[in-house]
Amino acid sequence: MSDIKRNLTILPDELAICRLPSDAPFPDWAMDRGDSFCSMTLTRDELSIICKQSRVPPDFDGPIFSGWRCLKLEGPFGMQEVGVLAPLATLLAGAGLSVFAEATYDTDYLLVTDLPAAVEALRARGHAVTEQT
Repeated sequence: MSDIKRNLTILPDELAICRLPSDAPFPDWAMDRGDSFCSMTLTRDELSIICKQSRVPPDFDGPIFSGWRCLKLEGPFGMQEVGVLAPLATLLAGAGLSVFAEATYDTDYLLVTDLPAAVEALRARGHAVTEQT
């Protein structure tokens, strides 16, 4: 496991991970540029959405997993940088925590359902975890 200590920021919103069919349009309800995090990934098999939980319509009838919190790895990291996310995901998995990873061009994000336990595990290994200001 990497000995590099990372800086992570806790994003403020509770998030939901939703699934729609691959031919569904990108939903307007998921997007708000003022929100702290929103991601939509389209593949041949699905449209996967991560967004602020309160934005998901009450009548949403697709698969949904609610109650996720997001830890942002403070980057940016170069595309060639190796071993950024894996040691953190391994650490959290070793603490018995489910992790959902998401990446952007600049950095990586870890979604967890037990934020206090994740923060405790990360800080115990010397990583800095702060609230978003």
